[in-house]
Amino acid sequence: DSPPLHLHRTEDEIFHILEGEFRVKVQDREQRAGPGAILLAPKGIPHTYRAESSQGGRFLTVTVRGDFERFVRAMGHPAQRPELPAPAGAPSPEAIQALTTTAAQFGIEIVGPPLT
Repeated sequence: DSPPLHLHRTEDEIFHILEGEFRVKVQDREQRAGPGAILLAPKGIPHTYRAESSQGGRFLTVTVRGDFERFVRAMGHPAQRPELPAPAGAPSPEAIQALTTTAAQFGIEIVGPPLT
């Protein structure tokens, strides 16, 4: 899973890796990070990530103003069951447009593709 390359206009984003291995891209720099790593994606700087470990991974995301939290609430929906859903595959053009439009409402700009 990897979100599209994006930037936040109004807030920094901090990642604290709890489990698993991640590949993180901030601006033009890619690095690998594992449990205990803390990474900063400053506001206005493009970034994305991808879980690279076969078992996936978990991390905390910390932001300050609440724009990202409101975006997640706007895009989210209640879980259908307690287990994680199966991977959904590539999003439809309509889903990409909805993501881009909603993100813009919360100061987030999609600027490129996800990591592959």
